[in-house]
Amino acid sequence: MAKDKSRYFTFLLYPESIPEDWKLRLELIGVPIAVSPLHDKDKSTVPGQKFKKPHYHVVYVAKNPVTADSVRYKIKHLLGDQSIAKVQIVIRSMMSMYLYLTHESKDAVKKKKHKYNKQDITLLSNFDIDRYISLDVEDKDDMLNTVCDLIDEYGIANIRELRRFVQSRGDEHGLPNMKIVNSVIRSHTALVRLYFDAVYQERRYGRTDVDKNTGEIVDIKK
Repeated sequence: MAKDKSRYFTFLLYPESIPEDWKLRLELIGVPIAVSPLHDKDKSTVPGQKFKKPHYHVVYVAKNPVTADSVRYKIKHLLGDQSIAKVQIVIRSMMSMYLYLTHESKDAVKKKKHKYNKQDITLLSNFDIDRYISLDVEDKDDMLNTVCDLIDEYGIANIRELRRFVQSRGDEHGLPNMKIVNSVIRSHTALVRLYFDAVYQERRYGRTDVDKNTGEIVDIKK
C-alpha cells in the first residue's frame, strides 16, 4: 500500500541523542523548521517518575509532499540513528501544532500542561507560521466565537481596538495575528458589527440595557 505523503510533519528530538551543533545541521537542510523550547517540565504518568524525559518538539515543512519515513531517514542521517522519535504528519491544524510547541494549544491548555516561553521557540530557514495556516470550518467557527466573546468581555468597540488587542494579547486566546482574524471575520462582518455597536452604545450612553446580540436597546420594563 502507498504511504501517505505530506509537506507538514512533527517529531521529537532528545537532547542526549543529538550532536551539539544540531540546530546548524537542521538549518543546512534548507527547509522551514520550528523547534520548541526544551520540554523538561512535562508531567509523567509513569509511577515514581515526576517528569517525562526532556525533549524538543519540532515542526518540519518539506519542499514537496514526502512520507514520514523519508523525513525520519533524513533526520537520522543528519543527527544520528537515536536522534528522532514519533515522526507524524500534521493532520488537522498547523496553527494548533505550532501553539503546542509551548503548550498554548486548546488541548494543552485544557489539560493544564506546563506553559513554556514562546520567546524560546527557534525558527530555522525562514519558518513563518502564517504561510502554513489553513483553517477548516470548525477552526473558523471557533475563532469567530472567540472574537465575539472578546469584543463582549473586553468592551472592544471597533476594528482598530480589536487589532491592538490581537497584537498585544492575541496569543493568550489562540489568535496568532490580525491577518488570520481578518480572513475569518471577512464573511461575518454584519455579526461582528452588531457586537461592536453594542459596545459602542454602552460606552457612549452608559447603558446596561443593550442587547449584545443585536446592538438594540431593550425595554427592561417589560
